[in-house]
Amino acid sequence: MSETRPLRIAMVGTRGVPAAYSGFETAVEEIGQRLVAQGHTVTVYCRIGKVEKLKSFLGMKLVYLPAVKSKTMETLSHTALSVLHMLFTRRHDVAFVFNAANSPLVPVIRAKRTAVAVHVDGLEWKRDKWSNTGKRYYRIAEELAVRHADALIADAAGIADYYDHEFGIDTELLSYGSKVIREPASDRLAELGLESGKYHLVVARFEPENHVDVIVDGYTKSDATLPLIVVGSAPYSAAYTERIAAVAASDDRIRMLGGVWDQEQLNQLYANALTYSHGHSVGGTNPSLLRAMGAGAAVLAWDVVFNREVLGDDGEFFATPEDLAALVLAAESDPERMRATGDRLRDRAEEFYDWDAVSAGYEELAHRLAKGYSTHGVSRGTRNPTPWQVPTGYRTNTPQAAVELPAREDVPVGEEK
Repeated sequence: MSETRPLRIAMVGTRGVPAAYSGFETAVEEIGQRLVAQGHTVTVYCRIGKVEKLKSFLGMKLVYLPAVKSKTMETLSHTALSVLHMLFTRRHDVAFVFNAANSPLVPVIRAKRTAVAVHVDGLEWKRDKWSNTGKRYYRIAEELAVRHADALIADAAGIADYYDHEFGIDTELLSYGSKVIREPASDRLAELGLESGKYHLVVARFEPENHVDVIVDGYTKSDATLPLIVVGSAPYSAAYTERIAAVAASDDRIRMLGGVWDQEQLNQLYANALTYSHGHSVGGTNPSLLRAMGAGAAVLAWDVVFNREVLGDDGEFFATPEDLAALVLAAESDPERMRATGDRLRDRAEEFYDWDAVSAGYEELAHRLAKGYSTHGVSRGTRNPTPWQVPTGYRTNTPQAAVELPAREDVPVGEEK
């Protein structure tokens, strides 16, 4: 990492650390602690929740603020209070704002002479969990991020290509890292009545774009003999969760564990699964996928450009329940092949998804921003009138190849993935 002057850096827009919920929080924890180790002062804005309030964590200063407990307002309400706090405290050199939904607040941060980079995340306007109003908001938020931020961060080449096509704007391609587990333990599996290599796994928030329903339905259509372990839940998707639970209840091979917050036990679940099914489709590079790879799991993934980018030639892909059923059965017939596939994916994660390299990229960007770098004013906020063409390998829930965009309208904000 660079040896230039230490910076004051704020990380805004997530639930905070310690990480226990999503990829954003994991990124903040991994990147933030490394920035601290390089001598920078890092402040992380956290939501008040069930966890104990800490003054610091891994060297990062923590600020706890409340949020409106609503799917449509939780993110923006907490970020608004975070920005207000920033206005009345010592100036930060740089702010990393996670989630394009928070982009309306970027001008307020910049008014304090703090440079801002927005991590734009995935294609949130394609998530079925949002109403048409919410989808329109996310479209507007993308434009505001492009117009007001000093830099945009994309975690996948597909996302970078999207912003280049839509706005003619360059993004900083900074992905996620992966923890590599070379000699996984398995002692915590007994608590769940499981044996190493003798189960299939899915870990996901229960939302339509994560296709947990397709995975569960596909498994029920298969003649698999090993159980399917389903880890996850969703605070705002009761109807979708109930549909999954109903299918699971009809098949005694399926076990729903809910959320597993014990990270050691969760690591062992990834590392000892015969297969890990990954249905995420719109979020760019997904941290759960990288976690499975780093643990050496053989991955069956939804056929989308982002997943193909991460998995390379060692992923196996599905787009229907029937596809998934065939892959699960083939895995059970050749466990040695699956172990070899998992080993190759672990090597790929170690080579391409390293937290030290990711953090060095964030630090280099922070120094450029602190010295005055900005894309502000470069072809701002004007969309390409030609619809963005879905890249080869990108599957959607709609038949058209060109994405039809919702009309602009001022609407309330939604929650991050």
